[in-house]
Amino acid sequence: MEVFAEYSRAIVSLALFALITLGLSPMAGVARNRAGVAAGALPKEDYANRDFRICRAYQNAAESLGAFAAVIAAAILAGAAPFWVNLFASLAVLSRLIMVFVHIQGYGVGKEPGPRTMLYVFGWLMMLLLALMAIGAAF
Repeated sequence: MEVFAEYSRAIVSLALFALITLGLSPMAGVARNRAGVAAGALPKEDYANRDFRICRAYQNAAESLGAFAAVIAAAILAGAAPFWVNLFASLAVLSRLIMVFVHIQGYGVGKEPGPRTMLYVFGWLMMLLLALMAIGAAF
């Protein structure tokens, strides 16, 4: 489908975001098991606890994946500028990947805003720009 070829980096970014989320899922399951909590529940809310951080990293990725997919799809379907769609999508998934690492390792725990928060906001901003581009291209 030649129409989508120009957006290949954005499409790959979407797939990578899904893979990040899928990879975190069993990690969160193991963390819940270690913590002795039921499936879907969080270990004791304590960012000093690695199991809690793993579960939160998964939960946050799962919560964000839908919005990421929506803005990527909207931008592509509206015909927004491929260069910017690819760039913003790539930056969003890169920030997510780094954020997961930072989150699980516990870097900046207790600092507000910490590196995890700044990476989240950066990815959120990339998604916002994708949404605005999609709206602009549609009109």
